[in-house]
Amino acid sequence: MTAAVFRTPFPTRLTRGVTALALAAGALGAGAVAPAAAHGTTVRPAAPVRPELPVPTGPHPVGTVTARLVDHARHDPWVTSRPYRELMVSVWYPARKTGGSPRAPYMAPGAAERWDAEPRHGIPAGTVDWAGMRVHARQGAPVDGRGGRRPVLLYSAGANDPRTWNTALVEDLASRGYVVVTVDHTYESPGVQFPDGSVEDDEPLKDALAGVTDDESLSRLLKKVMDVRVADDRFVLDRLGDLPGGLSRVVDRNRVGTVGHSAGGIAAAGTMYADKRVKAAVDLDGSLEYNGEPKGTHLTDVARHGVDRPLLLMGRDGVDHTTEPSWGAFWSRTPGWKADFTLRGSRHQTYTDLTAVLPRTGQPRDVVEKNIGTVDPARATAVRRAYVASFFDRWLRDRDDHLLDGPSPRFPEVRHVP
Repeated sequence: MTAAVFRTPFPTRLTRGVTALALAAGALGAGAVAPAAAHGTTVRPAAPVRPELPVPTGPHPVGTVTARLVDHARHDPWVTSRPYRELMVSVWYPARKTGGSPRAPYMAPGAAERWDAEPRHGIPAGTVDWAGMRVHARQGAPVDGRGGRRPVLLYSAGANDPRTWNTALVEDLASRGYVVVTVDHTYESPGVQFPDGSVEDDEPLKDALAGVTDDESLSRLLKKVMDVRVADDRFVLDRLGDLPGGLSRVVDRNRVGTVGHSAGGIAAAGTMYADKRVKAAVDLDGSLEYNGEPKGTHLTDVARHGVDRPLLLMGRDGVDHTTEPSWGAFWSRTPGWKADFTLRGSRHQTYTDLTAVLPRTGQPRDVVEKNIGTVDPARATAVRRAYVASFFDRWLRDRDDHLLDGPSPRFPEVRHVP
């Protein structure tokens, strides 16, 4: 196993390991889908496209703000000469009104430039105007403080993916009444832009990968990545009382959940294991072991010991607790509430914004199916939004629509794995 495997695009199994270092319902949103090329390799349109994300389905308009958080109690684990750890987060929330507030950009310009420097998940560099894309949330819109305090969720993306890479899911959760904090893990994300305009890339992680010589050293590095992510998440939880724009007055720090894709899913489960403030977690296709390939060894604490709070697993087609050794270990050691669902026809990146973006870039069918599978993209969006919202509604809001009880006629493409 060489360090090169960690550069995007990741091999499928390693992607589940750290990425395993590496979201949304309703229609794909406004705008015509770019015509698909004939069968073949990836293609670039004549000019970069600006895909529209699916419209949020909840009753609330959505606002968003960004914030820099500095942990002066930690040296940065990737750049140890830095005497502090700094993170960028975005906060998504129900807004009181959005008139006069502009639609927020999908990515900051500096982060977008780094993200577009390489092909990403079947999208050639220069194909998408990432900085020009706009989300549905309004920048700095006033917070809706009516209705009391709101449950708060932390979202983490896969490794080498930016914190924006599940905006379709995050916006939908905010429109349903949640405050969602998305976290960029500095020096692991390909580009993190700070308020002064500086951008930090993932070279320190790539340097660490250069020292990987065998499976054991890879496992140690993957564990470090997860330990850093969990520490980042716990620090963000510590700072929920310091959120900008009056948000700290509306978050309910007694109702906290974590959710993530791939490495972010592993971190979501790991943060819940490590921190009793987290009441429930969702793992979207993230393995629970520190290996490049699933072996059932080097298990995370969640897989080794199980958890005492609800955890939802959602895997791509063919991945569930009967086929994934680390998921099976977790399953056998967790007597409490747990659930496992797979989306038929899905691939690893089906659980991200790729379902909204890739079909609009004119890529040939084989490229689309390789990256997001054969499932209808709009249905994949609907599944992610519905199941994640149902889970957190059940455990953080005491609202049970019974979607998670078993197979559902609403979503026949979803397989329940008891």
